[in-house]
Amino acid sequence: MLGSMAKDQEFHARGEAVGQTLGGAVRQWMRGMSTGEVKRLLTERHVQVNGNLCVDELRRLKEGDVVHVFEQPRAAVPTAKDVRVRYVDADLMVVEKPAGMTTLRHAEEKGWDDRRRQKQLTLEEVLQGMLPGVMKDNASRAAGHPLLRKKAAKSKDTKGQAMRGGGSPRVRAVHRLDRDTSGLMIFALSTRAEQALVAAFKGHAVQRAYLAVAHGRMKGARMIESWIVRDRGDGMRGSDPRGADAPEGQRAVTHLEVMEPLGDYTVVRCRLETGRTHQIRIHLAESGHMLCGERVYVRPAAGRPVVDDESEAPRHALHSAELEFVHPVSGARMKFSSSWPADLAKWLEGMRTRHL
Repeated sequence: MLGSMAKDQEFHARGEAVGQTLGGAVRQWMRGMSTGEVKRLLTERHVQVNGNLCVDELRRLKEGDVVHVFEQPRAAVPTAKDVRVRYVDADLMVVEKPAGMTTLRHAEEKGWDDRRRQKQLTLEEVLQGMLPGVMKDNASRAAGHPLLRKKAAKSKDTKGQAMRGGGSPRVRAVHRLDRDTSGLMIFALSTRAEQALVAAFKGHAVQRAYLAVAHGRMKGARMIESWIVRDRGDGMRGSDPRGADAPEGQRAVTHLEVMEPLGDYTVVRCRLETGRTHQIRIHLAESGHMLCGERVYVRPAAGRPVVDDESEAPRHALHSAELEFVHPVSGARMKFSSSWPADLAKWLEGMRTRHL
């Protein structure tokens, strides 16, 4: 099927492509391919949109979307077997999110039917489906959860609602990780835990640290403070030079600590004091140390040239490695750590061989 196409190709959604389905646009761009061949391109993982694998032919393209069509298939979409549950009780669960899976369904996807949802499940949906089994396997610690109550266990309707994500009990997201960021996350399993955890995140009471691999030779430790706005001047989220005087600017503070030099790259620990959207990625790019594998924040500032990335990172090299918080019900201090996942660990070994 792919023998007649040129190697990896890139297309931009402009003009009449905006608003089209992904399948329809690819069919126009890849002249000579049939509808069936385009469907196979998607289902066999040859297509990315804005750097993320997409297997949904009905996705509507937006102005500026970047579509890549690859000669070789990309990595498979993560499934429930790729999600690791680190802790669970009646009120919350701590899990390790795999890269390539979104945390929640985007607003424009809420109306999707089950067939489209099943192609690329969100972490929230995967955990909802896993919940009955997870509760059963951790019955002693999660004894107060509705799924383990005698009445709930006998109720097919309650179990069905849990599996579908409707009604109660349900998994409740209290924060997010980007699709390509892996690592530790907390989900609430009760209303009381949800309310307390949301307040804890808002009050910066949850301690989070990430491992990242950045461009350049960084030294020592530093703190980056800026005021992040939705549009820094080029349509990208970023820091406003007016600082605290920036209208609608949100204060963002990241603490950086060098963990390992790797030639022209550096492994760095990033501790969040605040938790703004894409905060670490923005701060690293704007400080001249763009994240390896970054596909969005590739300029240090509006109007500056794109930074070339020769790191060959399989995705953006960012992993949620540390999580510490006070349990919202028991008051116990909870602390978790997570090492590099397999894809980045393998890539890092290659980096060490080349640069040390």
